[in-house]
Amino acid sequence: MKAMFAAGAVAALLLVAAPSAAQDVRRPDGTMRQAEDPRLPAILSDYETWLRRTDPITAGMEGDAAAKGRLPDVSRAFEVAQEPVLRRFLERLNAIDPARLSEDDRLNHAFLAYVLGRALDRIPLDTGRLGAFNSEGGPGQSAGYMASRVRIATRADAEAWIARLEALPRFYDDQLADARRGLETGMVQPRPTVENALSLIEPEAALTPQDDPLLRPFAAMPSSIPAAEQTALRARAERAVAEGVTPSRRAWARFLREEYLPRAPGSLGLVHRPGGRELYAFLVRGYTTTDLTPDQIHQLGLEEVARIRARMETEMRDAGWTGDFAGFLAFLRSDPRFYSPTREDLLEKASEMAKRADDGLPALFGTLPRTPYGVRPVPAEIEANYTTGRYFAGSMENGVAGGYMVNTSALDQRPLYELPALTLHEAVPGHHLQIALQQEAEAGPYFRRSVDVTAFTEGWGLYAEFLGEEMGFYRTPYERFGRLSYEMWRACRLVADTGIHWLGWDIEQARACFRDNSALAPLNIETELQRYIGWPGQATAYKIGEIRLREIRARAERELGDRFDVRRFHDALLVDGPLPLGLLDTRMDRWIAEEKGRRQ
Repeated sequence: MKAMFAAGAVAALLLVAAPSAAQDVRRPDGTMRQAEDPRLPAILSDYETWLRRTDPITAGMEGDAAAKGRLPDVSRAFEVAQEPVLRRFLERLNAIDPARLSEDDRLNHAFLAYVLGRALDRIPLDTGRLGAFNSEGGPGQSAGYMASRVRIATRADAEAWIARLEALPRFYDDQLADARRGLETGMVQPRPTVENALSLIEPEAALTPQDDPLLRPFAAMPSSIPAAEQTALRARAERAVAEGVTPSRRAWARFLREEYLPRAPGSLGLVHRPGGRELYAFLVRGYTTTDLTPDQIHQLGLEEVARIRARMETEMRDAGWTGDFAGFLAFLRSDPRFYSPTREDLLEKASEMAKRADDGLPALFGTLPRTPYGVRPVPAEIEANYTTGRYFAGSMENGVAGGYMVNTSALDQRPLYELPALTLHEAVPGHHLQIALQQEAEAGPYFRRSVDVTAFTEGWGLYAEFLGEEMGFYRTPYERFGRLSYEMWRACRLVADTGIHWLGWDIEQARACFRDNSALAPLNIETELQRYIGWPGQATAYKIGEIRLREIRARAERELGDRFDVRRFHDALLVDGPLPLGLLDTRMDRWIAEEKGRRQ
């Protein structure tokens, strides 16, 4: 694959002399106001140019036609080459006195400084060594996810996806090089993660054009493309897969099976890898956007487990259960009434719940997104090692709806008492609502429309499960218990993730929290444990984010009293996009002050 841009050229662009700071100016009424410093918009504009070049996936989702045919350069060499570019951005930001900016600009200044600082701190850690694959697969699964969001409406769309298919071998090769570098340095995934990845990667080489997810976008092309051209485009796409992608798939599977697996250790956590403690502490800080240590997070998890367990005991009694807690869990995990008999039935129930959730939105939100969403099954080729549900972002510019993905495999492991909470988390008012509004926040800087703030995004998803109580969404004690079981799941994540990667736990020590304190099905517990092992730190973001969101709401309710309007509160949280938790506190404290001064 060709390099997508010359780093030196971008660096030269960023070194252009910045304008001098603006001075205070007089309003027409004679009062003084603080003028905008023109250097900040210039930095934001230059950063947008850089992001569009380096992240063609996001740019393509925003309708950038040229970006649709490119893939990001994920090589280590490219990552290292960005260090001076990022540093120059940060130097330009640091030359601006935030005190002379408006409050909105001060927030953008602080947020971009945070993003740049994290990116610079990441480069020396070489996280790609560990992130080339995990229990959910590797580059092939990433490519499949990209394919799921492709809609071919024109010949140009088809040409763009073919260009990406032709670029995929380089994408595979760069990540294989990352994994090989991990082997050389000892920063490796453990044996169970490699085995799970292999179970997904090895079947890829046997895919046919009829069942290859990379070719599905060509299944239905519009009649505006003549039939002969459609045939030619399909043939080109099939050739790109057969001659480029398939050999790359086989090379990846061979590498994992013959080189990586024999050297994969049995020990699970980063604490057992060279530099692993430093890397894990960095990852936890990034995913939670806090300075909490792994030890503090572990203790918080234990406290949350105890608190939630007490509420679960109450709902258990309300359900009429007179036995002990362990007996109730065994009942929930085994009674047929709590499980769908067919995949279609599970998807229909999820769809009904999603529509019922839509019905409750206007009472809680003043602003709703334009982008719709659908309820879809997790693709069959990845469902075996996949979580119980997930959200796939849409793109109005490309005519693609968001997707609430429901895992319809292993039906005896997908309890219906958890489905309401799952629906609220992944669809609305959870991920779809929040992410679609973020994508549609066109008044703000480009980087804020696509930035990943896991603590906010996943914290919001968990907060959305809590909102189901206010919506009257949970209709039985079993569903309310299922909601609490899901919250317990996230509390146990704090315990298990830190236990594995910081305290050196084995899998049985980590498993105990979920098995003994939640109603999660055994398959879900095992799938999730493998996810935490192969994706260190990410699981800590959910509960940390949700705790902060609920603290902010409690503060707003306390200070505003009868002036508190939940619809305005949620709009203030969501409409401008996510923020790191410290900056979110600042933003919402300002909103509370503004609400106090607003006339009723």
